[in-house]
Amino acid sequence: MAKYLAQIIVMGVQVVGRAFARALRQEFAASRAAADARGRAGHQSAAASSLSGLSLQEAQQILNVSKLSPEEIQKNYEHLFKVNDKSVGGSFYLQSKVVRAWERLQEELRIQAQEDREKEQMPKT
Repeated sequence: MAKYLAQIIVMGVQVVGRAFARALRQEFAASRAAADARGRAGHQSAAASSLSGLSLQEAQQILNVSKLSPEEIQKNYEHLFKVNDKSVGGSFYLQSKVVRAWERLQEELRIQAQEDREKEQMPKT
């Protein structure tokens, strides 16, 4: 009886192990495909997120911008920076978040401008 129970347990563990390994391989393949789809710009953007500690989406939410418009970013940054100034009763923590979000969006604008310049320099075939 114990022998059969042990065999059932071993077989169950093998089945679960194979399923887990297959799911892991599929996840790695999907991750690689997504990284390839993002291309080189995705790597730069990911590096910028890593350095600033904010993702692009977080920075956009903090500064309340939906698209990367330099004018809108600057206007919202100046407003939020002034509103959260400690001398007018604001929060230094929130003000620092606003500054980090502005820096992250400026970096993203710089990356986009660099990509545009590279596209213009590529020979047309």
